[in-house]
Formats: sequence, C-alpha cells, structure tokens
Amino acid sequence: MTAFRLAHLSDIHFGGENREALAAATDWMAGEALDLVVVSGDLTRYGEVAEFRAAAAWLESLPHPRFVTPGNHDAPYLAWAERIVAPFRRYERHIGPAAAQEWRGGGVAVRGVNTARGAQPRLNWSKGQISQSQVRAAAAWFEPGDDLRIVVAHHPLIEMLGGPMTAKVWGGARAADRLAAARVDLVLTGHIHAPFTWPYPHGDGRTYAVGAGTLSMRERGVPAGFNLVEVEDGCFRITALAWTGARYEPYRTWALDRRSA
Repeated sequence: MTAFRLAHLSDIHFGGENREALAAATDWMAGEALDLVVVSGDLTRYGEVAEFRAAAAWLESLPHPRFVTPGNHDAPYLAWAERIVAPFRRYERHIGPAAAQEWRGGGVAVRGVNTARGAQPRLNWSKGQISQSQVRAAAAWFEPGDDLRIVVAHHPLIEMLGGPMTAKVWGGARAADRLAAARVDLVLTGHIHAPFTWPYPHGDGRTYAVGAGTLSMRERGVPAGFNLVEVEDGCFRITALAWTGARYEPYRTWALDRRSA
C-alpha cells in the first residue's frame, strides 16, 4: 500500500484541557498532510453538555476525515442516574455513534470499539471492559482486501509495562488474542495519559498496542502530547510528540515491523 499518515490524539478532557497544547496541536494538524485524524476517547472531563459542545466545535475544526470513539469520561460523572441508564446519550447527541465506528479508504480499514461503561459490577467503573460479542463483530468486520487493519478503543487491552496507571480491561487479554488472530495491525488507545507501543504476545507478534498521551492538564509524568503514525511498506513509525510550552518536539519514537502479506 502507499504511505499513510494519521494523527492519534486522546484524552483531551474539555473542561480541563491544556489550552496552549491543544491549540498548538490543532495548528500542527492543519499544516500536515494527514490521511486520517483519530481521537481515542475522553473528549470531556465530566461528560457535561458544555464540555461536549466545546469538543464538538474543536472536532469540526480538524482536518477530514476524522475518527472518534468514546472514553469513560464521556459518560456523565455527576449525573449518576443518566450514567447508569443512558451513559452515552450526550456523547451521541453531540459527537457521534458510541457503540462502534467504521471507516475505510485506500486499503485502510478502521474499526472503533467502545470499551467504556457507565457502570460495572466493580467499584472502579472507569476501568475498561470488552465483551466477546464486541470482539467477534470487530474481527468479522475486516475484509480480505484490507491492507491495513486498525482498531481504536479507549482502554489499552494489554497493560503498558511500568505505566502511570492501569486499565484492567475485563476481557482484554482474550480480545487481544482474537484481534491478533484477525491480523489486526494496530490497536490505538488512550486512557493512561502516556504514549507507548507494545506487541501483543499472540499470533505472529505483529499486532501492536499503541497508546497516545493526553492534551489535558492531567499529566501523569509525561508532557502533554499526541502521536504521529506513519505507515510504510514493512514498517510502522510512531512518533510521540510532546508539548514543550512553545512547540511540539519528538518525545519518543518507535519503528515496528509490519507483517508481510
């Protein structure tokens, strides 16, 4: 396939966004030749209507095409009854479909899976969850002609080693195994506010977890930033860009081997 470039952002947390870093990231994207912009959840801080309105206006300012999936902060935090009964009603009203998202273009296929829940039978409902039916539907959606297969979710299915927090996704390991069997190339996530890459320990070892940082004020030992993902024949190049207070500079870079046919 020809070269493909996407910007991967996550955890903007409108209501607590890093305004300077966000504005600079928006300007950066406007000046780049991007094939896709991906936002992997937590657009808001508390799921408030004003936060969603700000997020929607910002999304409209980004280059097309765009791909957005929700995170746990996009379920109302304070309106607990709504969070339990209709956790993503506000998200769908202002942003778009919450359960699953789809995009195809130029041999690239992107499928979104909602790993966030408004409530769970455990104390920390903000952690991730992915059902067998969600994984089956995502794996079955890809077609033989898809040259590049990407899944977008909010929570990392497999934990980042030494990360600043955990996702503890129920069903995550099983989902990672199934997605590797479906020959998914990249699983783009957020949630932990730190960039990372990690090969899934399944299949041929060529399905990679890729996490983006945050553009909020809730930094966890890593500067605000986002990822540039560049796809070449035989290689994925991931650059985590960090906000210095004046510009974006490379924070970490990875070169990941692509599977052959």
